[in-house]
Amino acid sequence: MLGWRPMQAAPLPADEDARLRALQALMVLDTPPEERFDRVVRFAAEQLDMPMALVSLIDGERQWFKSRVGLDVPETGRDIAFCAHAILQPETFVVEDALQDGRFADNPLVTGAPHIRFYAGAPLSAPGGERVGTLCVLDSKPRALGTVELAVLEALRTLVDEALANENPEDGA
Repeated sequence: MLGWRPMQAAPLPADEDARLRALQALMVLDTPPEERFDRVVRFAAEQLDMPMALVSLIDGERQWFKSRVGLDVPETGRDIAFCAHAILQPETFVVEDALQDGRFADNPLVTGAPHIRFYAGAPLSAPGGERVGTLCVLDSKPRALGTVELAVLEALRTLVDEALANENPEDGA
C-alpha cells in the first residue's frame, strides 16, 4: 500500500521526567480497584454506549489500568498504547477508525483482541498539570462522538482528576 508505515510508538512527552515523578507521587500505580474509579468507568461505558472504558495510567514502560470495563488484561505495553498518544495533547484524543489510521492500523490491539476500532481518551492530569493517563472509551467498531458525548467524557475526566488528586492525603490536596 502506497504511503503505508508500520505502527510507531508515541514519542515521549517533553516533560517526561516530571510527568513520571508526578505519577509516582500519586501513589496509585498497582493499587487495588476502588469503587470511586470503577463507578466513573461504568458510567462512561453506559452513557457513551461503549463496550470498553478504562482509567489508564502511563508509566515508563506500560499503561496500567486502575479501572476497567470490557477488558480483561490489567495492563499493556506503552509502545502499543493509544493512551500514550493521548497524553501528548491537552484535549481529548479521538481515533474514529483505527484501521484507517496509519498510527494504529497494524497495532496488535487493532489486528487482534480486543480488535479496537474506535478510541477516545481524555487526558488525566496530576495536581501539577502533568498528563499521567486517560479516561478512555473504546469500541470494536468505527464510530464518532458528538459534541454532547465529548462533553460527557470530559466531565467524567474531571471526576477522575479530582479522585487522583485526593489519592494521596499527605500531598495537601
